Amino acid sequence: MEKKNEINGHAVSGSAERLREERVPKNMQQKLVEFFRRNLLVIMTVSGVLVGVGLGMGVRNMNLTKAQMTYFAFPGEMLLRMLKMIILPLVVCSLVSGAASLDTRSLGKLGGIAVAYFLVTTLIASGIGVTLAFIVKPGVGAGSLNTNSLGLERVSSNKETTDSFLDLARNLFPSNLVAAAFRSYATDYKMVASGNDTNGTTLYQKVPFGKESDGMNILGLVLFAMVFGVALRKLGDEGEELIRFFNAFNEATMVLVSWIMWYIPFGIVFLVGSKIVEMEDVVLLVTSLGKYIFASILGHIIHGGIVLPLIYFGFTRKNPFSFLSGLITPFTTAFATCSSSATLPSMIKCVEENNGVDKRISRFILPIGATVNMDGAAIFQCIAAVFIAQLNDTELNAGQIFTILVTATASSVGAAGIPAGGIITIAIILEAIGLPTNDLSLMLAVDWIVDRTTTVVNVEGDALGAGILHHINQQEIKKQQQQQKEIDEGGDLSEVRVETVANVQAQEETSPLVMHKTKASEAVPEAAESVL
Repeated sequence: MEKKNEINGHAVSGSAERLREERVPKNMQQKLVEFFRRNLLVIMTVSGVLVGVGLGMGVRNMNLTKAQMTYFAFPGEMLLRMLKMIILPLVVCSLVSGAASLDTRSLGKLGGIAVAYFLVTTLIASGIGVTLAFIVKPGVGAGSLNTNSLGLERVSSNKETTDSFLDLARNLFPSNLVAAAFRSYATDYKMVASGNDTNGTTLYQKVPFGKESDGMNILGLVLFAMVFGVALRKLGDEGEELIRFFNAFNEATMVLVSWIMWYIPFGIVFLVGSKIVEMEDVVLLVTSLGKYIFASILGHIIHGGIVLPLIYFGFTRKNPFSFLSGLITPFTTAFATCSSSATLPSMIKCVEENNGVDKRISRFILPIGATVNMDGAAIFQCIAAVFIAQLNDTELNAGQIFTILVTATASSVGAAGIPAGGIITIAIILEAIGLPTNDLSLMLAVDWIVDRTTTVVNVEGDALGAGILHHINQQEIKKQQQQQKEIDEGGDLSEVRVETVANVQAQEETSPLVMHKTKASEAVPEAAESVL
């Protein structure tokens, strides 16, 4: 048991009874039963995808009407609704309790490492996307491919790049916190008469104005929850009751998540099956846009299968695939739902229970990662931008390539963690490099294929980031314990020993990452909880 925990980077040690049980030799049947019992949810979830594919192929031949397709997709729709229902309380409560459990210095260091990790991995992902697009050249020779030949609707996007980034800043500070739970700020335009020219013709000017669009403003909620948690911690004893309330709310939400997770295998069957039934002429789309799909999925495999695991190994010197093996359920959920936000509940649960990541780290970092860390989206957005440039026979210069990298990295922060959320972001990149946005509908036509691997890579980056931060935290704790031991052993005078004991609490308060309980506090669980 200890060996397995060491491989996965767990901080959780098994009980003595369990260790004694494991020393008793078991026959093959008992081992199989125990394996299936331990991994029942994972097996059911993966089986749900396979059954969904088979069911979808079977029902596809029945030529269902649009109404019948809607009824067929209903159980899958219920899964998405349940997962989205839990996002708001989970994000707000986990971030408030997480920020309140860290002192200001810890919060700054933890946030700094997380931001650096998110930024570097997204930049690497953007670089992989651009490089692959120039190697595979998905748009070369596809000049005849257009929206009309595939019978696609046009996607209109007339948003200026400047306004897109200003909207990002505005959404960080929502004017109405309640409205932010279901609406976000978006800039629109209207034509206003600005006078006449010399011929008497009326001149019009495009003027931006703000409007509320449907969709949770998760960026604003994340920032508010973090700052509110820090404010509660600053209150000291006065904020203790409210911190305990958010902790209890958070734990109750995780209980709801554990119940929803048992519905996931059933919902995934119909979620995947309905997508296959809804496909129109998939053969034509795949043959026409095959090189674009291939380049995107290859980029996701390289980043998710090589780059991210290497970064994790570089920091922890532990097997990254052993860590990822405990996250099969959230990865399958990500593949089926195409939503980082909808995958967040199961990701938090599996990271804590299967990989032993500290709750205060996972519940602080994962909600932020699900909002701002979009490695998979950055890859396919860069490939899509270069693809459209090649489609229009436009040679990209070094400045435009640099603009694609920077814009994809920055705009992926504001990409909604919902299905097809990254398509709108591609329009920002195209506007930044001066390319037409009328070919965006080609991306939308095959987004349901590419978006699955995109979401898996997005959530994998978040999970490995939490694992790296957990490891760094464990190393800091060991270093502190070693220093404490040296101080205790170094002094012969009793005065030195007394001073050391008096400063234990002070050292905990300025812990580089997360406060941890002393042996004295372990004896009083209620007191230990109140420290958080």
